[in-house]
Amino acid sequence: MGGKGLIWEMPAEGNDLYLTFDDGPHPDTTAVILDILNKYEVKATFFCVGENVEKYPDVYNQLLEQKHFIGNHSYNHLKGWETGTREYVENVQKCSQVFDSKLFRPPYGKITRSQRKVLRDQYDIIMWTLLSRDYDSRVDKETCLRKSLKYTKPGAIMVFHDHLKSIEKVKWVLPRYLERTIELGFRYITL
Repeated sequence: MGGKGLIWEMPAEGNDLYLTFDDGPHPDTTAVILDILNKYEVKATFFCVGENVEKYPDVYNQLLEQKHFIGNHSYNHLKGWETGTREYVENVQKCSQVFDSKLFRPPYGKITRSQRKVLRDQYDIIMWTLLSRDYDSRVDKETCLRKSLKYTKPGAIMVFHDHLKSIEKVKWVLPRYLERTIELGFRYITL
């Protein structure tokens, strides 16, 4: 990767897909997702919030033990557009003191030009190709699955969430999404 800008998708080599999860870890959600991933023998990249890793170290350790990849999602899940550059960068760096990763995804996808300028030398800033909208109460599970499949393409970075607001939808959508994409010949790679 190693780009200086924002990474929205990866080079399309074969039928590689990049499955990611934001906002965890959490004992009531991450374990459910791990069970689904294990069933389909899929590895993913989890963008973790630093304070959640501190609250739930056992769940975080499960991610590592099961060989999933980890990315920084800030310490407190700050909105970049509503936070000054210094405070934002310090929050991301505080997360790096909890665990080390060279990947960073801005919470809400919100990052200012000045924040990006500081952070791009320390991290690959990973955005997404497909946002499942699993957190959006206005999007039903069938629509979430249909749109996720519609926009899946080689090199795509897909985002789901492992938090309480989305887990019921994810429990339904994720197995169906994995099953269909695997049938179509896609292969899951970590970032």
